[in-house]
Amino acid sequence: MNIGMTRRIAAVLLAALALTFAARGDAGAQDYPTRLIKLVVGYPPGGPIDTTARILVPHLSAILGQTVIVENRPGATGSLAAKLLVTTAADGYTIMLGNASSLAVMPAITHYRDYDSTKSFAPIAKLTEGYEVLVVATDGPRNVQDLIAQARANPGKLNFGSAGFGNLTHLTGELLKLRTGIDIVHIPYKGAPEAQTALMSGQIHLMFGEVAGLLPTVRAGKLRALGVASETRNALAPELPTLIEDGLPDFVALTFTGIVAPPATPPAIVAKLNGAINKALADPEVRVALERLGSEVRPGAPADFAAFLAKEKGKWDEVVRQSGVSMN
Repeated sequence: MNIGMTRRIAAVLLAALALTFAARGDAGAQDYPTRLIKLVVGYPPGGPIDTTARILVPHLSAILGQTVIVENRPGATGSLAAKLLVTTAADGYTIMLGNASSLAVMPAITHYRDYDSTKSFAPIAKLTEGYEVLVVATDGPRNVQDLIAQARANPGKLNFGSAGFGNLTHLTGELLKLRTGIDIVHIPYKGAPEAQTALMSGQIHLMFGEVAGLLPTVRAGKLRALGVASETRNALAPELPTLIEDGLPDFVALTFTGIVAPPATPPAIVAKLNGAINKALADPEVRVALERLGSEVRPGAPADFAAFLAKEKGKWDEVVRQSGVSMN
């Protein structure tokens, strides 16, 4: 038998083998799920991301006909869980609920050393969207332009706090510096409550945080909200202007949550999970519970979530590039 004939036979055998494995994969996807599913959360129990997961999982269990559990893997602004997912079997039995910090901001700051949200995962579905709000102490500036004027008159003397290094609250402060040209110093804290305490005690001068998380403190008269980083006014606080209204064009900082799977997860499994998640999000009980966390439910197709992640990646990549922030 000549070499050409041998190669043709080998090619036919390889093609047949590939078709066999593809058929097995399709059959597995059709039967999915047949056992327990783990929804990994990169944050501790009790926080808003964990709460979002626990609102969702009973409904997913009922829809999929299999138990879905939450597995907390906190650390490094959610990136420890994300790195774990990258190396997990792509069979749909381990998925992750991430947020803006873990899926968009942290990868940008680390220059995609550990994972790239647009390449390292199979996007399944976006769950919710929210926005950051800018707050100061009660004796601080009364509006954004006064804050900018004070910062310009005192370069390097005002501090902004964040709920850690490399998350959305941090990068939104960097975005403020870039858009206004002000010189303010970043002070990271272990979490949002610690940063709020520092702001109320005068250790820092301003901070960004999620609307729902900061509103109770604002309405108790312990902090002053200057504006929301959204395109339109927020339904939870319609009395607050947007930062765009206050003279900062296109100043938007989206918080969001969404579910992703390991790369190479079969499209049929992704589609089945997407359908189950969107069905759960359509349940009035789920919708109301999530809206109480200050989020708007945003169901959609996997392709929609993939396009959204790519857009957010581009935005925060540019902020990191211009600000020079890095964890390397």
